[in-house]
Amino acid sequence: MKAQRRNDASSEEKMSLLSRSMLTGFIGGLLWSSIGSLMYYFNFSEVAPRSFILKSWLNAAWTDRWLGLIITILIAGIISVIAAFIYYGLFRKINSIWMGSIYGIIMWVIIFYIMQPVFPNIPAFMDLTFNTHISTLCLFILYGTFIGYSISYDYHEVGLKEPQKAKE
Repeated sequence: MKAQRRNDASSEEKMSLLSRSMLTGFIGGLLWSSIGSLMYYFNFSEVAPRSFILKSWLNAAWTDRWLGLIITILIAGIISVIAAFIYYGLFRKINSIWMGSIYGIIMWVIIFYIMQPVFPNIPAFMDLTFNTHISTLCLFILYGTFIGYSISYDYHEVGLKEPQKAKE
Protein backbone atom coordinates (compact mmCIF):
# COMPACT_ATOMS: atom_id res chain seq x y z
CA MET A 1 0.00 0.00 0.00
CA LYS A 2 2.83 2.42 0.89
CA ALA A 3 4.70 1.57 -2.31
CA GLN A 4 1.63 2.40 -4.38
CA ARG A 5 1.24 5.74 -2.57
CA ARG A 6 4.89 6.55 -3.25
CA ASN A 7 4.48 5.70 -6.93
CA ASP A 8 1.35 7.86 -7.12
CA ALA A 9 3.13 10.71 -5.35
CA SER A 10 6.18 10.27 -7.59
CA SER A 11 4.08 10.40 -10.77
CA GLU A 12 2.28 13.48 -9.43
CA GLU A 13 5.66 15.15 -8.75
CA LYS A 14 6.88 14.36 -12.27
CA MET A 15 3.67 15.57 -13.83
CA SER A 16 3.72 18.72 -11.77
CA LEU A 17 7.38 19.25 -12.69
CA LEU A 18 6.49 19.03 -16.39
CA SER A 19 3.53 21.35 -15.94
CA ARG A 20 5.68 23.83 -13.99
CA SER A 21 8.21 23.71 -16.82
CA MET A 22 5.47 24.51 -19.31
CA LEU A 23 4.28 27.38 -17.12
CA THR A 24 7.86 28.66 -16.93
CA GLY A 25 8.00 28.58 -20.73
CA PHE A 26 4.74 30.48 -21.08
CA ILE A 27 5.74 33.17 -18.58
CA GLY A 28 9.19 33.40 -20.17
CA GLY A 29 7.63 33.92 -23.58
CA LEU A 30 5.35 36.65 -22.27
CA LEU A 31 8.12 38.41 -20.36
CA TRP A 32 10.91 38.29 -22.92
CA SER A 33 8.73 39.04 -25.96
CA SER A 34 7.45 42.08 -24.06
CA ILE A 35 11.02 43.16 -23.43
CA GLY A 36 11.83 42.51 -27.11
CA SER A 37 8.94 44.76 -28.09
CA LEU A 38 10.27 47.48 -25.79
CA MET A 39 13.71 47.08 -27.35
CA TYR A 40 12.16 47.67 -30.77
CA TYR A 41 10.16 50.64 -29.50
CA PHE A 42 13.29 52.28 -28.08
CA ASN A 43 15.29 51.49 -31.26
CA PHE A 44 17.67 48.96 -29.74
CA SER A 45 16.60 46.54 -32.47
CA GLU A 46 15.40 46.85 -36.05
CA VAL A 47 13.05 43.90 -35.66
CA ALA A 48 10.19 43.35 -33.25
CA PRO A 49 8.73 40.04 -32.13
CA ARG A 50 5.65 40.84 -34.21
CA SER A 51 7.90 40.99 -37.30
CA PHE A 52 8.50 37.28 -36.88
CA ILE A 53 5.19 36.12 -35.46
CA LEU A 54 2.51 38.19 -37.19
CA LYS A 55 4.03 40.25 -39.99
CA SER A 56 5.50 37.23 -41.76
CA TRP A 57 2.06 35.67 -42.16
CA LEU A 58 -0.37 38.62 -42.11
CA ASN A 59 -0.36 41.89 -43.97
CA ALA A 60 -3.11 43.66 -42.05
CA ALA A 61 -3.00 47.15 -40.58
CA TRP A 62 -4.04 45.95 -37.08
CA THR A 63 -0.74 44.08 -36.67
CA ASP A 64 1.01 47.44 -36.18
CA ARG A 65 -1.31 48.50 -33.35
CA TRP A 66 -1.79 47.44 -29.72
CA LEU A 67 -3.93 44.45 -30.69
CA GLY A 68 -1.10 43.12 -32.81
CA LEU A 69 1.33 43.61 -29.93
CA ILE A 70 -0.89 41.77 -27.42
CA ILE A 71 -1.57 38.89 -29.81
CA THR A 72 2.15 38.64 -30.60
CA ILE A 73 3.05 38.44 -26.92
CA LEU A 74 0.43 35.73 -26.29
CA ILE A 75 1.56 33.69 -29.31
CA ALA A 76 5.18 34.08 -28.18
CA GLY A 77 4.14 32.65 -24.80
CA ILE A 78 2.56 29.63 -26.50
CA ILE A 79 5.58 29.08 -28.75
CA SER A 80 7.80 29.40 -25.70
CA VAL A 81 6.01 26.44 -24.11
CA ILE A 82 7.43 24.34 -26.95
CA ALA A 83 10.92 25.75 -26.32
CA ALA A 84 10.57 24.92 -22.61
CA PHE A 85 9.42 21.39 -23.45
CA ILE A 86 12.48 20.91 -25.67
CA TYR A 87 14.75 22.15 -22.89
CA TYR A 88 12.98 19.93 -20.38
CA GLY A 89 13.45 16.90 -22.61
CA LEU A 90 17.09 17.50 -23.49
CA PHE A 91 18.83 19.49 -20.78
CA ARG A 92 16.84 19.47 -17.53
CA LYS A 93 19.47 17.38 -15.75
CA ILE A 94 22.24 19.92 -16.42
CA ASN A 95 22.14 22.24 -13.42
CA SER A 96 24.17 25.10 -14.84
CA ILE A 97 23.39 28.65 -15.79
CA TRP A 98 25.67 28.24 -18.82
CA MET A 99 23.49 25.59 -20.45
CA GLY A 100 20.56 28.00 -20.49
CA SER A 101 22.76 30.70 -22.00
CA ILE A 102 23.98 28.31 -24.69
CA TYR A 103 20.37 27.29 -25.34
CA GLY A 104 19.49 30.96 -25.89
CA ILE A 105 22.40 31.39 -28.30
CA ILE A 106 21.32 28.27 -30.22
CA MET A 107 17.76 29.62 -30.51
CA TRP A 108 19.07 33.00 -31.71
CA VAL A 109 21.18 31.34 -34.42
CA ILE A 110 18.23 29.20 -35.52
CA ILE A 111 15.79 32.11 -35.70
CA PHE A 112 18.02 34.87 -37.09
CA TYR A 113 20.32 32.87 -39.35
CA ILE A 114 18.90 29.47 -40.28
CA MET A 115 15.19 30.32 -40.46
CA GLN A 116 15.68 33.76 -42.02
CA PRO A 117 14.23 32.69 -45.41
CA VAL A 118 10.94 31.81 -43.67
CA PHE A 119 10.52 35.45 -42.64
CA PRO A 120 10.39 37.48 -45.88
CA ASN A 121 9.88 40.87 -44.22
CA ILE A 122 12.99 40.54 -42.01
CA PRO A 123 16.19 41.90 -43.58
CA ALA A 124 18.94 39.39 -44.29
CA PHE A 125 21.26 38.59 -41.38
CA MET A 126 24.13 40.63 -42.83
CA ASP A 127 21.82 43.60 -43.50
CA LEU A 128 20.84 43.98 -39.85
CA THR A 129 22.82 46.46 -37.79
CA PHE A 130 25.41 45.50 -35.22
CA ASN A 131 23.14 46.94 -32.50
CA THR A 132 20.33 44.62 -33.57
CA HIS A 133 22.65 41.61 -33.51
CA ILE A 134 23.99 42.40 -30.04
CA SER A 135 20.71 43.42 -28.43
CA THR A 136 18.73 40.47 -29.78
CA LEU A 137 21.54 38.05 -28.91
CA CYS A 138 21.56 39.38 -25.34
CA LEU A 139 17.77 39.08 -25.21
CA PHE A 140 17.92 35.45 -26.31
CA ILE A 141 20.73 34.68 -23.85
CA LEU A 142 18.62 36.10 -21.02
CA TYR A 143 15.56 34.21 -22.25
CA GLY A 144 17.47 30.93 -22.50
CA THR A 145 18.96 31.47 -19.06
CA PHE A 146 15.52 32.17 -17.61
CA ILE A 147 14.00 29.04 -19.15
CA GLY A 148 17.00 26.80 -18.63
CA TYR A 149 17.95 27.63 -15.11
CA SER A 150 14.34 27.69 -13.91
CA ILE A 151 13.66 24.22 -15.29
CA SER A 152 16.98 22.75 -14.13
CA TYR A 153 16.64 24.24 -10.66
CA ASP A 154 13.10 22.91 -10.32
CA TYR A 155 14.19 19.47 -11.52
CA HIS A 156 17.02 19.28 -9.00
CA GLU A 157 14.87 20.58 -6.15
CA VAL A 158 12.32 17.83 -6.77
CA GLY A 159 15.19 15.32 -6.91
CA LEU A 160 16.43 16.48 -3.51
CA LYS A 161 12.98 16.20 -1.95
CA GLU A 162 12.36 12.61 -3.14
CA PRO A 163 15.01 10.98 -0.88
CA GLN A 164 13.57 12.90 2.08
CA LYS A 165 10.08 11.58 1.32
CA ALA A 166 11.41 8.04 0.99
CA LYS A 167 12.87 8.24 4.51
CA GLU A 168 9.50 9.25 5.97
